[in-house]
Amino acid sequence: MHADSFDLAAYFDRIGYAGPPGADIATITEIMARQLHSVPFENLDVQAGKVVSLVPEDIVDKIVRRRRGGYCYEVNGLFAMALAALGVEYRFLGCRPMTYPARRPRTHMAMLARLDGEDWLCDVGFGSYGIRAPMRLADTDRAIRQDGDIFMLARAGADEYHLKAWVDGAWADQYGFDLGHQEWVDFMPANWLNSTHPDTLFVKNLVVMRQTPEGRVILFNDRLKTVAHGETATRTVAAAELPALLRDTFGLDSQA
Repeated sequence: MHADSFDLAAYFDRIGYAGPPGADIATITEIMARQLHSVPFENLDVQAGKVVSLVPEDIVDKIVRRRRGGYCYEVNGLFAMALAALGVEYRFLGCRPMTYPARRPRTHMAMLARLDGEDWLCDVGFGSYGIRAPMRLADTDRAIRQDGDIFMLARAGADEYHLKAWVDGAWADQYGFDLGHQEWVDFMPANWLNSTHPDTLFVKNLVVMRQTPEGRVILFNDRLKTVAHGETATRTVAAAELPALLRDTFGLDSQA
């Protein structure tokens, strides 16, 4: 996947990264954190009745030039373009969300990047309990702390993995994936489903979320939850304050 004339400098400016470009794990870890902290996971376009575009140039225009966010295909698509511009080998993964009561199709996108001779799971678009740094694929069945969160990649078969997060004192499955190669075009049906079907999470609910160095801040419909240093605060958001909240807390212009 690539956009014509992808501007790496403009991307770095958007995410607030001032370091040198590099194709090593330390650099990609920093870039991933910077994107998570500056580019929100959000579905404002879906809530406005729009079908989300998967045209690479449209994603760059929306997130980099218009300083918006997006959901998994958009934010991970942008990250993939940055990896390609840095010369990092990667492939897309089709992931099955496991946070629902019923079995779901493989509608989530993540990536497997080849860094320093090893494979690393990268994902900037899962939302609340999404990973906060690349996870080495070889580090299976062991707890990995990332900031205030704890994750685990558990083997579930010969080439199948489950991403787990430590939630309320127990391991909770987040999504499953195998190592089968997925192309950008393979996510178009899932994108159509997630942005148009009346029963999907993103059509039924407003979701805006941004990772922070201390935790995360999540807007779900009219409920704002702020997690910082393990402490959680929740409040109701009045409709009149939504534009200012999107601008000041998430860095978004809802009309852009």
